[in-house]
Amino acid sequence: MTALPESVRQAWEDRDGPAIFATVDPETGAPNIIYVTCVAMHSGDCLVVADNYFHKTRHNIDAGGSGAILFRDKAGKAYQVKGQIEYHTEGEIFDEMKTWNPAQHPGHAAAVLRVEQVFSGAEQLA
Repeated sequence: MTALPESVRQAWEDRDGPAIFATVDPETGAPNIIYVTCVAMHSGDCLVVADNYFHKTRHNIDAGGSGAILFRDKAGKAYQVKGQIEYHTEGEIFDEMKTWNPAQHPGHAAAVLRVEQVFSGAEQLA
């Protein structure tokens, strides 16, 4: 696992609009991409997405697929974080997600992307 560089942590705090969450079906190689707004950083080495309405995304995570989160800061600079995804339906990260996920959404689980690589454009930052 890799920690997000400080510049990327700052960009995360200054992000603009929804993030994009991409997963891959490890059996077929088919990608699935969704917009996500219920997201947070956890411990500087993982990003958490609330599973409010996953379907194909949940299938890909359950099958052991990897994924990526793409976001832009308010200056328009894009960042991509790649890694393995875990699915938590209980425990510390799940409980934390329940504190920031809006009450009108179900928050079935917390999808945790463990940081392995970080890019801005073609430049690898971590």
